[in-house]
Amino acid sequence: MSARVPDPRHYDFVAPQSVLFGVGRFDELPSVVARLGDVAWVVGSGRGLAACGGRHRIEAMFRAASLATAWIGMASGEPTVDDVADVLRRLPPRGDARPVVVAIGGGSAIDLAKAVAAMATNAAPHEDLRQAVLDRLEGVGRGLPIGVAPLPVVAVPTTAGTGAEATRNAVVSCPERRIKKSMRSPLMVPRAAVVDPALTVSCPPEVTAASGIDAITQLVESFVCRFRTPLPRALTLEALPGAVAALPRALAEPGDLAARAALSHAALVSGLALTNAGLGMAHGVAAALGIECGTPHGVACGLMLPLAVETNRAACRDDYALLERVIDARAPADPDAAADAFVRRIERLCTTAGTPRRLSEVGLERGRLRWLAENSGGASMRGNPVALDPATLLPILERAW
Repeated sequence: MSARVPDPRHYDFVAPQSVLFGVGRFDELPSVVARLGDVAWVVGSGRGLAACGGRHRIEAMFRAASLATAWIGMASGEPTVDDVADVLRRLPPRGDARPVVVAIGGGSAIDLAKAVAAMATNAAPHEDLRQAVLDRLEGVGRGLPIGVAPLPVVAVPTTAGTGAEATRNAVVSCPERRIKKSMRSPLMVPRAAVVDPALTVSCPPEVTAASGIDAITQLVESFVCRFRTPLPRALTLEALPGAVAALPRALAEPGDLAARAALSHAALVSGLALTNAGLGMAHGVAAALGIECGTPHGVACGLMLPLAVETNRAACRDDYALLERVIDARAPADPDAAADAFVRRIERLCTTAGTPRRLSEVGLERGRLRWLAENSGGASMRGNPVALDPATLLPILERAW
């Protein structure tokens, strides 16, 4: 049976103050920024900026809205503690200006922007910036909170996966410590999200696949998470069927804007869902797998999602049956049969996306399985419907090696 649902009369829900969604909405970015400040501090990624027409076009857009532009950081991968500290050291003096941090790119660029915006107002003058970042990561350093409102962030996702445009955290890694942790606060939710599905058309197929599976993983895990709440579940029921249908179409025809819109919508909803509920086993293991093997996050999620769905099948029978029925109106009436159909559907979808099926395929050595089990904890794993400690997780991972 399903895990116990929390009391629906008692929950919080946080979200961006403003969401602009639809093809062509990127053109409205300057007006969104102008409502929040008078200078755009841009954090981007190479592909993200190219999808928007390049730096010159972006500068021209801001200039036409009487906004100054400063390019403060470029994401070249998942942000590290050093990346955040380096951007902070190079920030222009604020003076009387009212900067708005504009993130243009995938989840890595948005997470870097959110971390910089938070640290810009919370790090003390002359504080060692690297240590200041470490001290604000969950379970690391002194555990200092984000107590002062960050600089406003406007997020422009150019992939459809992480939902970082709607989350309250920024994932930051520290390779030398072999950790990947979150800087987290309700204050870190972007003030605005400008979601233009057309910006995702230029994503390579492997990025489309991994990003789409990441969003679907977040929808499924937040739906059954032991900390789940009613609003994220309702949103998932609306967004998941479209995403499941759209991912194969976007891979077959990259220019299919209807499919791209369904995936961008699902990614946005998945961010809202995970930040107001939680995740589970797939994300718990994916973070550790990224540290150990450098596996891209979406690829790791695609590897782990079928295994997580199978592991949680007995505890989540009714929820999986419900998800299968909203995806396919012809699903079996019997809850066991419908739940089994959902498990098989997820397996087929990950096969279509081309994500690896075995841990050995991403370079994990068999001798490192115990390390993986011992380091797959954290907030995500705590939300899994079935309690998994290293001893119970290890044999599950061994079967997937």
